[in-house]
Amino acid sequence: MNALDTQSDKEDESLQERFDEDYLKSWLEPLVKEPISQFEFSKLKGDASDRSYFRVNYFPRHKNKSSLIVMQLKKPIPSKEPDFNRMQKFLTNLDMPVPTILHYDAKRGLIFLEDGGDTHLEDIAHKSPDNIIFWYQEAIELIVAMQTRVTKGMRPYCPAYALRFDVKKLMWEMDFMIKHYVKGFLNRKLKQNEESNVRTALLALCETLAKEERVFVHRDFHSRNLMIPGKKLLLLDFQDARMGPRQYDLVSLLKDSYVVLKEKNRNELLDYYLQRMEQEEDRPIPTSSFRRIFDWMSVQRNLKAIGTFAFQYMEHKNERYLEFLEPTLQYVRDTIHSRSDLKPLCQVLKQVIPELNEKNGEKAARL
Repeated sequence: MNALDTQSDKEDESLQERFDEDYLKSWLEPLVKEPISQFEFSKLKGDASDRSYFRVNYFPRHKNKSSLIVMQLKKPIPSKEPDFNRMQKFLTNLDMPVPTILHYDAKRGLIFLEDGGDTHLEDIAHKSPDNIIFWYQEAIELIVAMQTRVTKGMRPYCPAYALRFDVKKLMWEMDFMIKHYVKGFLNRKLKQNEESNVRTALLALCETLAKEERVFVHRDFHSRNLMIPGKKLLLLDFQDARMGPRQYDLVSLLKDSYVVLKEKNRNELLDYYLQRMEQEEDRPIPTSSFRRIFDWMSVQRNLKAIGTFAFQYMEHKNERYLEFLEPTLQYVRDTIHSRSDLKPLCQVLKQVIPELNEKNGEKAARL
């Protein structure tokens, strides 16, 4: 469901397609109830994951061209249903807009999905900024639905049920960032006391966040995982959902590495979320404390993203995410320098990540 991309000739064998025309015909022709005369395959550009994606255009003999998406898992897991499938069923039963699964082949590790097109929220944000508030409000409606309807519908069979953003998970992400961004990408040799100090400060941040009330969290609720196939959004990449703070998905959306919103728009959308949640839950939400946790959560979430981008470059030589390091650093920079309650963290972070010192240069373009 992502934009077309030319892949390297030196691909991992696990990324080569495990299907051909004869295989597709064997299950697709009974589904469409007529012969298929032609197929066209295109490899798609995935996000920072180990899955690979393909678009298949097919031409039924007496119908118009149609298409589907193939999600190919890195390795087949015949003995276990993938979390994606389990989560898709769970969300579908709760009327959430997720792609339909057309076919699943456990032995080949292939999941065939309805095609949501090529238009992401990211595309709309960059090409049609006048429509940005409408579509972001639609995205916030999905967050509200996840935090109310989906959270209330949580059951033990849902993969997210037993997973949570506790101190251990949040801190693991911070250690990942230290390893791959600070020590790897920046090539900084931390002294023992420097590493101890930054871990202690980040641990305090994670402990505060872990105390927050937990709701259903998508975990990667950003502009590249929201498709616009028509007049409604379609939600992607939900297989890693877990329970976490209310602010988590809101941070992913409003402090997105791929789309930098104007502060005015971000504040308007934050207010919209608070208004909608108060309506849904019929109770006031303390704005000041909510925004405080929103800012604290944004530091953790953006540092986590920085670690992911650095990992993609250092371990996989993937340069696609390097351009998003600076806007993500800017989010952290803005937040830790603007909140007095983050001053201790700010002082420690600047010692190990000098890039977080205030800059006089140009900021990222904002929409």
